[in-house]
Amino acid sequence: MPAQATIPELDAQYRAIREEAGLLDRSERGKLIVSGPEAVDYLQGQLTNELESLAAGQGCYAALLDRKAHVLADARVLIRADRSVWLDTEAVALDRLRKHLGTYKVGREVELEDVGGERAILSLLGPGAAAAAGVAPPGPEHAHREADVGGTECVAVATGGGLDLICEAEAADRVSSQLLDSGAVPVTEPAAEIARVEAGLPRYGHEITEETMPAEAGIVERAVDFEKGCYIGQEPVARLHYRGKPNRRLCSLRLSAPAESGDVLRLGEREVGAIATAVVSPRLGPIALAIVRREAEPGATVTVGETGVTAEIAEP
Repeated sequence: MPAQATIPELDAQYRAIREEAGLLDRSERGKLIVSGPEAVDYLQGQLTNELESLAAGQGCYAALLDRKAHVLADARVLIRADRSVWLDTEAVALDRLRKHLGTYKVGREVELEDVGGERAILSLLGPGAAAAAGVAPPGPEHAHREADVGGTECVAVATGGGLDLICEAEAADRVSSQLLDSGAVPVTEPAAEIARVEAGLPRYGHEITEETMPAEAGIVERAVDFEKGCYIGQEPVARLHYRGKPNRRLCSLRLSAPAESGDVLRLGEREVGAIATAVVSPRLGPIALAIVRREAEPGATVTVGETGVTAEIAEP
């Protein structure tokens, strides 16, 4: 973010995300490019979602699993014009994703390039995102195309909450300044987290960890294709989907007072989970996301830690 950018109070950031366009620099995300004649075919056998049927300019959300179907990483996947593949992931998951893909590509016509320091990701969050960027929406979520933003070449990517601009790292301040001049409001991670928790969207390193399966995290509909060919972890994912239900699942919590991430949740005397992310929403008050055991059904009230705070369980 340019040094001259003035960050407004959190409530004003929240309003910008809900009503206008908030600008958040997400360049800390891990970024990989997988190229070569077998790039798409190779990733088709590694990730949970369907890639081979995607055309250039399309993309998806997918996960990398271990053999027991625990999530090692999740990623945004973009198919580029030359059929190379862009992957960006949470920074905490980058090493696992990079190591796995580097290990299993042996013998394949695939190249793996870490471009984390070379590319920036600028997120515009809110209904005014496209107007602030001066870019027509590229299409449904993950659709992307080349775009000129204030004389700088970017890749504009449709997101669930607005628009991401991927550009050369050295151009990030210039693009940010253009977006701020066009009406975008600089926002911080805490404001974006409020919007995420309100939307019930899990995040790797928070609700999703190496101990979580896709069904527990509530990402099956977004991240898993049940008609594609084999990938690592496919059998337990399919078995759980067709023959049973997970013992734990992602839930939203309406809290009686603010709480902290890590606070234990109890239904009676039984521990049923722990808060993963807790925020105070200007619109909804104290809310949270958690992976909770199934016996704590929607509508149930649980206690939070030893604080006297209570929480009502709801679907995310």
